[in-house]
Amino acid sequence: MFAKLKLTLCMAICLVMFSLPGNAQTVEIVALGASNTWGKGVGRDQAYPRHLERMLRGRGIAVRVRNAGINGNTTGQMLRRLKTSISARTRLVVLQPGGNDRRKGVSRATRKSNIRRIKRYLRNRGIPVVMLRNRLIGSVAKRYRRPDGQHFKSDGYRALAARLLPRVLAKLKR
Repeated sequence: MFAKLKLTLCMAICLVMFSLPGNAQTVEIVALGASNTWGKGVGRDQAYPRHLERMLRGRGIAVRVRNAGINGNTTGQMLRRLKTSISARTRLVVLQPGGNDRRKGVSRATRKSNIRRIKRYLRNRGIPVVMLRNRLIGSVAKRYRRPDGQHFKSDGYRALAARLLPRVLAKLKR
């Protein structure tokens, strides 16, 4: 009786574990960045990481895009939280350094050094990086922006995800 109960419990746990998002067959992508990764001005389900996840799933890719964006983050803060943002399952990182360093008085040299260190850490773990640079963010039409001119409405975050999609697909196929 006890052995049968134990077996049933074990099977139930296995069933739950293998049905959860993030199982061994699901690719994990981490979107590491600042406010335009977080999705400032919209709900998390409308930020670019979620749009990117939907687009990849629409192509039949079992993927989870984890949003590790924090409003106002500098590259130094991203570097410091890197180890806690990246899991053993992470297969790709989309890095959005943003413009907070400049606004907070961080030198250009320090910013470049922080980005190099983030990329080196990821390279040493075998994790490719797709850079989400400010010029790509700037290339999204102004009609998709919020009144502050820097952050997007939901359709702007969707447009940003669509611009990232080919680069993400290329890195996933490596």
